[in-house]
Amino acid sequence: MYSSIYAESKEMYNELVEWRRELHKIPELGLELPKTVSFVKKKMMEWDIPFETKVNGNSVIGYIGAGDKCLLLRADMDGLPMREESQLSFASQNGNMHACGHDIHTTALLGAAKILKKHEKELKGKIKLLFQPGEETFEGANAVIAEGVMDNPRVDAAFATHVASNIPVGTIAYGTMTGTSVFGFKITITGKGTHGAMPQNGIDPINVGVHIYQALQELIARECAPSKEVTLTIGQFNAGTVSNVIPETGILQGTLRTFDNELKQLLIVRIKEIVNHIANAFHAKSTVEVLTDIPVLCCDEKRNMEIAKALSSMNAKFNIVSGLHTTGSDDFAVFADKVPASYFMIGAKADSDNIYAHHNPKVCFNEQALPIEAAVYSCVALEWE
Repeated sequence: MYSSIYAESKEMYNELVEWRRELHKIPELGLELPKTVSFVKKKMMEWDIPFETKVNGNSVIGYIGAGDKCLLLRADMDGLPMREESQLSFASQNGNMHACGHDIHTTALLGAAKILKKHEKELKGKIKLLFQPGEETFEGANAVIAEGVMDNPRVDAAFATHVASNIPVGTIAYGTMTGTSVFGFKITITGKGTHGAMPQNGIDPINVGVHIYQALQELIARECAPSKEVTLTIGQFNAGTVSNVIPETGILQGTLRTFDNELKQLLIVRIKEIVNHIANAFHAKSTVEVLTDIPVLCCDEKRNMEIAKALSSMNAKFNIVSGLHTTGSDDFAVFADKVPASYFMIGAKADSDNIYAHHNPKVCFNEQALPIEAAVYSCVALEWE
């Protein structure tokens, strides 16, 4: 049966490519995705799939099937605030980019929606198709949950996929401890602005920020065991507007990621201590603001094995491997913290010698992954009971 699902998905290849390229041209950010949502809603109406919207109309939830049990299939839709340099003929021109493959995820779940609607009578329960905003900012999962996406009907299990630019097409990976927790933070340093020629009259927040940055790197190098999988990254450091003025404030934003919750809590305390003490040493003021706090992405081993078996029967040529374990994070972890969940990585390595990582402005994904990902969503829904 599942082999026929893959055949149906492959027959949709040209259609899937067309949808993906339309979405790739219009990447939108965070919790504001009007054009993307309009595209998804149009397809839902075209296929007579009932749906509702949440998060001020920026999330779409479609419904297929019937019954007391409910499975949630999730695809994230948002892009990144970076200018595309892929040189693709359908590259985004709006200053944003789908540099993490969310256009592919959205397309794949649309493909699955079309397939599942045809096979609706074969479903053993209700399927919620969640098109989610705000994954990149780690806001979306909590936003839709706050508005009741896990209720009416109550969700019993959840499933999501993600493409990988470094894994060959045809390889599908899964694991139990799949992704790290992520603690996002914003450090604000308040000094005293002055003329660049008279630094003695001011308190330089850039100088304070540099010392904080270096100390945070030493925190990982000297207070975490080498065996611990932990990363602390400062991705933003903003201060000043001109070269001859010492500014009043400086801002650093970063993320802390780990699989160890006890270590995470310890490091959060240490981050706050380091920031406070260094700022005080230079007579500056400081605050540490929590931006995000997402748990470890833990998947259900039993469900993983059931899905892997079904996918193997769908196409024996798929290279299905266990042990997926990355230091990346996904707010799908919030769903997995509430119900049994699985998260499968779909190989989408481009046919090129130049392979770039996710979030790189030159990254490309292989569109041959589209029918595979759509079939995976479909198979998981049909297999679930």
